[in-house]
Amino acid sequence: MALAVALLAAGRARRMRGRDKLLEEIDGAPLLRRMAERVLAAGIGPVAVTLPPDHPAREAALDGLPVTRLVVADADEGLAASLRAAADWAQRIGAAGLMLCPADLPELTSEDFAGMAGAFDPEGPPLRATAGDGSPGHPVVFPARLLAGFATLSGDLGARGLLAAHPPRLIGLPEAHATTDLDTPEDWARWRRRHAPPA
Repeated sequence: MALAVALLAAGRARRMRGRDKLLEEIDGAPLLRRMAERVLAAGIGPVAVTLPPDHPAREAALDGLPVTRLVVADADEGLAASLRAAADWAQRIGAAGLMLCPADLPELTSEDFAGMAGAFDPEGPPLRATAGDGSPGHPVVFPARLLAGFATLSGDLGARGLLAAHPPRLIGLPEAHATTDLDTPEDWARWRRRHAPPA
């Protein structure tokens, strides 16, 4: 079976002060849709998106895209709830491994996702993307044999414990693609100024 990909989009984005960062538009499309389209264009394998139970606008942003929607009833617990749902889905479909990526990293490209998938070895260690300066980021790829361990995750610490027990091979991505996440209105404003077309 192919490598599966899960975009993590069930968070509350509380630091956006009432705005939803995953619905912020870039080039006329919500960030969440843009990210899903980039993953799909990479042609890796089945794609799922974790979603909170009460954000219909996020679901609507995915309309028409061939992705599995994983509604996470206990999303308020934190990141672990999404990770458990994604790992369970990947195991149910018999995936060779699971690529995990928060949906709020706007600089990741289809080529970045494809490169991570191309480096994946089902018998090897996990993979973790880094920025050009070596800072760890996302995506992260876990081989299928480690997915059962996700059932024990809790809270908002993610899969740090699993990565500590199974040190990942680091894969460098260009510039800050792996680490640019936009969590506040100020982050968005600065990012848009940097990426504005020249006057």
